[in-house]
Amino acid sequence: MRRLMLLRHAKTETDAPSGRDQDRRLDERGHHDAAMIGDFIASHPPVPDLVLVSTAVRAQQTWELAFAAMKDRIPAPQVESVPELYAAEAMQILHQIRLAAAVDPRQLLIVGHNPGLHELALALAGRGDTDSRQELARNMPTAGLAVFDFDTDDWSDVSFARGNLLTFVTPKLLKHGSD
Repeated sequence: MRRLMLLRHAKTETDAPSGRDQDRRLDERGHHDAAMIGDFIASHPPVPDLVLVSTAVRAQQTWELAFAAMKDRIPAPQVESVPELYAAEAMQILHQIRLAAAVDPRQLLIVGHNPGLHELALALAGRGDTDSRQELARNMPTAGLAVFDFDTDDWSDVSFARGNLLTFVTPKLLKHGSD
């Protein structure tokens, strides 16, 4: 069994001071939401062994804040910054997941961007929680997290429609659930 977590970066500023999209930083809400998702991940093991993060500033900050919220409760995973995750399409992200076979983590977290992450999540979901599938079909908003299990011991076997969507959460859904 392998677990895959797809996390979209948290909410960002509209423009970076540099004018480069890759340099956009998280805004205040993004800081809060990234920490909230980190808390959720730590509270719902198993937690990632390996984290692949886009090199965009907003993805890096999302991971840093999420990990800060969980670091006292989980072992530190191996973390790799992957330039190919920036603006990646679904197939490019799937390729990076399959490359994880070299490290062979049991739980893998990808921190990246839409539309690629959302398209990949939709394509992977062959079965799973009905409510989560409906929410995911609507959108994968900032700080959205989709968690899949795959009935395989080899990341190379991960493919479309083979994932079991365990849960899909967003900061908004978590806030409504705590009310």
